[in-house]
Amino acid sequence: MKKFITAILVSSSLIGFSYSSKAQSATKIGYISADEIIQLMPEAAAVQSQLDDYQKSLYQNAEDQRNALNDAVQKFYKDSATMSPSLKEVKRTELQKQYQDIGGMDQKIQTQFEQKRQELSLPIQKKLQTAIEEVAKENGYTYIFPREALIYMPPSSDIGPLVRKKLGLKEPANNTNSTTLPKK
Repeated sequence: MKKFITAILVSSSLIGFSYSSKAQSATKIGYISADEIIQLMPEAAAVQSQLDDYQKSLYQNAEDQRNALNDAVQKFYKDSATMSPSLKEVKRTELQKQYQDIGGMDQKIQTQFEQKRQELSLPIQKKLQTAIEEVAKENGYTYIFPREALIYMPPSSDIGPLVRKKLGLKEPANNTNSTTLPKK
C-alpha cells in the first residue's frame, strides 16, 4: 500500500512537472534499480562477507555471555548453602543484572549490526550515487527515480545499463526487466 501511494504521488508530481516544464524545456526522466546494481558491484560481496563475520562474532559474544551467566547461576546454587544472607543478596543482585543485560542482547545485536551495515555500505552508495549523477548529466536526464517507486516505466528510460557501463560492471546474465510482456 505504501508503494502504491508513493507511486501515485510520484506519478502526479511527474504530470505536474511535465505540464510546468513544457514552456521551459523538454524534461528527460529516467529510472534505476540501485539495489540490482549494488549487487553486481564487487565491493558488495566484500561488504557482505564482512557483515557475515561481524554478525557471527556478535552472536558468539552473546552466546558466551549466556553461558557465563548459566555457569554463574549454577555456581550460585551450589555455593549458596555456605553463603551469608548478605552475600547471597549481593550475588543474586549481580545475577539479575546480568540476566537483564542479556535479555536486551538481541536488540543490541540488531542495532550494532545495522550500524555496521550502514558504515560499510556508505562508500558503495556514494560510488553509485556519483555514477548516477554523471550518467544523468552526460545524457541530459533531469530526474532519476527509483524503479521500485514507479508503476510503469518504458525500457528506454532505464539508465541501469549506462550506470553499469560507467562503473565497469558486466550486464546481468538474466535481465528480468518487468516492463516488457512476453510475446505470444
